[in-house]
Amino acid sequence: MPRGPKGEKRPADVIGNAVHVMRIATGEITETLNQKSGKIRSGKAGAKARAAKLSPKRRKSIARKAAAARWG
Repeated sequence: MPRGPKGEKRPADVIGNAVHVMRIATGEITETLNQKSGKIRSGKAGAKARAAKLSPKRRKSIARKAAAARWG
């Protein structure tokens, strides 16, 4: 049986997947969601701390540079 990106078991065929989704929708089985890893949580906390530390002028220049890289 194939595994999803977080290691969960998933049906290999389309019909098996449809049956699995139906069972979740009807409440026959419950889907357990994994918590985010510590790396993701600490990365978001670090991003908030960095944004709070930067001056508005510096944040604006970083945003302009990112927009130019995306659109320019």
